[in-house]
Amino acid sequence: MKKIFGISGIFLVVFILTALMSESFLTPYNLERLILRTSLFGIISIGVAFVIITSGIDLSIGSVICLIGCGLPWLLTKMSFSLPVTILTVLGCSLLIGWMHGLLITKLKLQPFVVTLCGLLMYRGITRGFTGDQTQGFGQVFKDLRWYGEGRVAIPGISMETFGIPVPFFILLLVAVMASIFLNRTIYGRYLMALGRNEQAARYSGINTDRMIILAYVICATMAGLGGVLFILDVNSAQPVDMGNFYELYAIAAAVLGGCSLRGGQGTILGVVIGAGLMQVLRNMITLVDWIPTHIEYAVIGAVILAGVIADEVVKRFAAARRAAASKA
Repeated sequence: MKKIFGISGIFLVVFILTALMSESFLTPYNLERLILRTSLFGIISIGVAFVIITSGIDLSIGSVICLIGCGLPWLLTKMSFSLPVTILTVLGCSLLIGWMHGLLITKLKLQPFVVTLCGLLMYRGITRGFTGDQTQGFGQVFKDLRWYGEGRVAIPGISMETFGIPVPFFILLLVAVMASIFLNRTIYGRYLMALGRNEQAARYSGINTDRMIILAYVICATMAGLGGVLFILDVNSAQPVDMGNFYELYAIAAAVLGGCSLRGGQGTILGVVIGAGLMQVLRNMITLVDWIPTHIEYAVIGAVILAGVIADEVVKRFAAARRAAASKA
């Protein structure tokens, strides 16, 4: 809870500072887009949180988003698949990717960094291959389908012309509630936490650690696939060469800021969602505030991740020192 209060406090400070420095920040359009971007990145951040909790990492999230995001309109428009078959295909592809990652890590004992780094390169290359490196979009054929990315839910007493809650926000709520219940109220959630704290001890206690690791990567890839669907529905068209670039960094940064230790065994879904919101407010600040150069965005992300890792290490050492002092006493 202390970490959640901490990240919430930072979020409020950054939010207020941005509002004071930019008149455009609190406009209905900007707030609506901020909620939308937080929702989209919050979904993929929840996915990577499960992997980080097991002390793993997934660098392929952005490329999976590219594969699914470009593959969805390609299957619908170029291959003339029906909508149900297309949805099943892209979601099945996401599940298969996560399952493959898990198998390579657990059965062949490959490092998660290496496996997912290769995935980062492979999935984008595959996407550029089957699309001919051409922009993919829905055109006018599936205009109704795009509503789920562009649609808004009206707020009582407020005109839809000024502000509405984007549909992906409600998808984020559903995903967050389900993930929180799974992580905190089921035996499998406790298994994941135990695995992250000490894999060998978890194995000796009877937990099927391989199955839990595979499950974590399947969840992560599935959330990336869902994110890919929602991202393409939002923008309508995308280029395989750059769709999803560096999105894994935003997801990892949000998870780390939200309390997920890169050592594993710690993390809360609420913290991850707040972390995703903080990352998007920081991006918005860089865009709106005139005296902040827009090209330092990735520098800010890197600094945020580094700060999170340093804070995690400092907390670990402080806790170890306190335990040592208590044992001597």
